[in-house]
Amino acid sequence: MEGPALLAEALSWPSIPDKFGNMWQYHSRSDRHSKVACWGVLYDLLAESNTLRRHVGEGKVSFGVNHEMSDFHTRRKKNLDLVICRPGTPVTAGRPPRNFAELASHFGVRLTPNQRERLLDLPELREAPVGSVLVALEAKACMTEHGKARPRLYDELSSSHLTVHGANDAAIAVGLVMINAAESFISTDRNKWDLSQHEAVVNIHNQPAATEIVVEKINELRVRTRPGSEGFDALGIVTVDCHNNGSPVTVVYGPPAVDPQDDLHYDQMVRRVAHLYDTQFAGL
Repeated sequence: MEGPALLAEALSWPSIPDKFGNMWQYHSRSDRHSKVACWGVLYDLLAESNTLRRHVGEGKVSFGVNHEMSDFHTRRKKNLDLVICRPGTPVTAGRPPRNFAELASHFGVRLTPNQRERLLDLPELREAPVGSVLVALEAKACMTEHGKARPRLYDELSSSHLTVHGANDAAIAVGLVMINAAESFISTDRNKWDLSQHEAVVNIHNQPAATEIVVEKINELRVRTRPGSEGFDALGIVTVDCHNNGSPVTVVYGPPAVDPQDDLHYDQMVRRVAHLYDTQFAGL
């Protein structure tokens, strides 16, 4: 699977400006990391699911970015980072639709020659107005102050699967969490000045405990095994080492990252989504 490495490579390049003249790899007010993470999931899913590739080639499915879904029971509304969907009614106004390959450069995904060749070998997946949602992806991050972040992560992710299935119980709700296992981190919230003129305030993490308590909290999220019940259909974790100081970001494969056989491992998540798509939407 390529998604975690693509995410780490994209985050290695400071590209998010703030009003103080700094360029950040990760910014708490930016959704760039979420978009890159979801792009990587779809990139891997297209390789893993023959059924999805066939549907793309036949023009039966498209994608949407920042799609607002509404829970019909509670009227709760939520924007999902990326959805795979049946195309809706075309619109004449607005920006021209993009294709999936174009999103790579738009989101700042840096592909190797082999990855780009693999992308170009895939059938063209185009953006379109969203009809019915088939797969809904949301990505969240816990980069620092892990203990404080746990309740927020849990609540935001819980509202995600409730909204997706409140809108369409047949949709596959997917959640992905990026957890930072670095021992230190420069937070944008604590460094609101020009870092070329003022020394950075650095957060120190008690690792591996900080990562482990977030994994424990993510394990409390519901994952459903049948339609009609509450929970994500697939849930995964990517663990990275990111200091947010301009140094390269790397994927953490050993502890405290989840084991490759764990249901929360990224690869297992993608395989589960592919299996669900192949079985639920084969007759699309």
